[in-house]
Amino acid sequence: MARSTFYYHTKRIGQPDGYDAVRKRIREVYDANCGRYGYRRVTAQLRNEGIVVNHKTVQKLMAQMGLKAKRRKQKYRSYKGEFGKIAPNVLNRDFYASRPNQKWATDVTQVNIKGDKLYLSPILDMFNGEIVSYTISRTPDLKMATRMLDKAFRIHHDLKGLILHSDQGWHYQHLRYQKMLKDKGIVQSMSRKGNCIDNAMMENFFGLMKNELLYLHDWNSLQEFEHALMNYIHYYNNQRIKLRLNGKSPVQYRTLYLNN
Repeated sequence: MARSTFYYHTKRIGQPDGYDAVRKRIREVYDANCGRYGYRRVTAQLRNEGIVVNHKTVQKLMAQMGLKAKRRKQKYRSYKGEFGKIAPNVLNRDFYASRPNQKWATDVTQVNIKGDKLYLSPILDMFNGEIVSYTISRTPDLKMATRMLDKAFRIHHDLKGLILHSDQGWHYQHLRYQKMLKDKGIVQSMSRKGNCIDNAMMENFFGLMKNELLYLHDWNSLQEFEHALMNYIHYYNNQRIKLRLNGKSPVQYRTLYLNN
């Protein structure tokens, strides 16, 4: 190291680095999102606010502040063998959608709270990752899946040609479920047996929900978690920014698309 470089860094020890205001805003963004944002999303949010700062700088500052997102995983399996008709894998891992209501995905995930179980059954739009509709149930019955469809159909009416992808769970093989899709002109698609990657976008949402909500707290009851889950889905749709959506939330991105 050159002598001049050594003395330059020695003189800077203990001096302000000019990032106090950025640190303050990083902390505010991190806390406002309950610790769910890593440095990439924090950087995107800062840029949305007109604060231009390199992502590496944000990463360094967050490391200094001890701020990082937590990660854990868990999986529920709804496959019970061939209960009814298995649909072909029409989607075939092509998750790109050029417009809303072109490709949807659905699945069921299980949450355990103090020995009790809760099941979440959502529909996700692959265009922007938005949760179109969902049901929360104490039992993974057929009604859980059909009510989810009813909610989606009340919001969206012209769905002819839409692809709705799922795994081979027994709900999706059921005649009543399949008739509801057929009556709307919806094309049913199913993952190959044992290939969760075929429904990667739905799996990704479940992972986010558990990492950013379920595993961050010690829940006292299913009721407490259910209330928080509904708030989280609203937050996810309307506030949580996605890097692939140019720093917009799913609803913001859809609204921008429809207004152009």
